[in-house]
Amino acid sequence: MNMAAASSSKTTVYAALAGNVLVAITKIGAAIWAGSSAMTSEAVHSVVDTSNEVLLLYGYRRASRPADESHPLGYGRELYFWSFIVALVIFALGSGVSLYQGLVHVAAPERIEDPIVSFIVLGLSFLFEGASWLVALRRFRFDAARFGYYRAFVRSKDPPAFMVLLEDSAALVGIVIAAGATAAAVWLERPVWDGVGSILIGILLGITSVGLARESKSLLIGEPAHPELARLSPDEIVAALSVEFADEKRADDIEQCVISLEGEIRKHHPSVAALFIKPQTNARFHAVRAKRRRGSSQSHQ
Repeated sequence: MNMAAASSSKTTVYAALAGNVLVAITKIGAAIWAGSSAMTSEAVHSVVDTSNEVLLLYGYRRASRPADESHPLGYGRELYFWSFIVALVIFALGSGVSLYQGLVHVAAPERIEDPIVSFIVLGLSFLFEGASWLVALRRFRFDAARFGYYRAFVRSKDPPAFMVLLEDSAALVGIVIAAGATAAAVWLERPVWDGVGSILIGILLGITSVGLARESKSLLIGEPAHPELARLSPDEIVAALSVEFADEKRADDIEQCVISLEGEIRKHHPSVAALFIKPQTNARFHAVRAKRRRGSSQSHQ
C-alpha cells in the first residue's frame, strides 16, 4: 500500500474513533439520566460508529498482510469486505434499534426527566463529532476539489475515507434531529416528539447504510475501472500497457525495453502492485486502435 495515503486514512479513522468514544460515553450517561428516546438512539448511533471504526482498523490490519502463494496480489481487497460489514452493522444495529426505540416511545410516550442535561450533552457531542468531521473532510477534500463531492464519493477506492465522512455527517445531522425532538417534546409538552426524533434518526441511519453498502459492494465484487487503471485496494494499482515496438526489433531487444520500462514505472509510481506489458507491432497497434474507434462511434449513434 502507498504508506502516505494509508497513514492519512488511518489518521482519519483514529480521530473518528477517539471522538466517538467520548461522544458515546456522554450520550449513554445522558440517556440514562434523562430517559430520552432520541438521546438513547443517538447513544446507540455513537456506539455503532465506535465499533465501525474498530472494524475498519481491523480491516486495515488484515489488508496489509504480504502476498503469498494463495493470494499472489496480496490481501488489499479484504478492506472492502470489512467496509461492507460496517454498512451492515449501521443498518442492523444503528437503524434497527433507533426505529424500535422510536416506535415504542410513540406508542407509549414518556416525559423527559432532565432536558437541560440532554442539551448540554448534545452540544458537547456536536463539538466532538465536528472535530472528527473536519479531519475526515480534510482527507476527502483533495479528490472532491477535482471531481466534486458526489463524483469523488462514487470514484473513491478508499472506503475509510468516505465512510468516516458520511458517518460523521450523519452523526451531526442526528444530533440536530435529537436536539429538535427534545426541544419540541419539552416546550410543546408533547413527549411523542421524542419518539418521532428517534424514528427520524433511524431513517437517517438506514439511508446512510444503504449508500455505504452500495459503494462497498461495488468495490468488493469489482466495479468497472476508470479508463486508465484498476485498483486492487485503496492504494494498490493494476496497470496494463499495450506498447508498440518497431517491426525490426528482436525479441531480446523487446525484453530489455520491457524490463527497463517496468523499472521506471515502479520507481515513479510505487503504488503499482501489478504491471502487465503487452508488446505489439505497428500494424497490430493501428488495427486495434481502428477497431476501438469503430466501436466507440457505433456506441454513440
